[in-house]
Amino acid sequence: MKRKELSSVEREALLVKLLIQLLREEITPGKVLRQLRRDVLGMSQTQYAELVGISRRSLSDLEADKASPTQALLNQVFRPLGLQTGLVPRNRKLRERLLSVEAPNA
Repeated sequence: MKRKELSSVEREALLVKLLIQLLREEITPGKVLRQLRRDVLGMSQTQYAELVGISRRSLSDLEADKASPTQALLNQVFRPLGLQTGLVPRNRKLRERLLSVEAPNA
């Protein structure tokens, strides 16, 4: 059965949900990568690995959180999803406080 393609609003909502879960340490970066690859891009591991220039095995290890990737590799695999690595407070309470702050109007 073919998967229903997400609208741009649905993709953005999924992305925000996953990033909040990541910041709250409820999900791992590998699980975020896997879900976005499958649900946003609808790509197999082989297709996505070719897109980002790594082996399928390396991608599998990243998604299973079995790898210790460099920041450069993380940026490489998250780039097609519109994401990059960055600084995040190690203190959980500070991360929660940041999540509760409303973004200023642009």
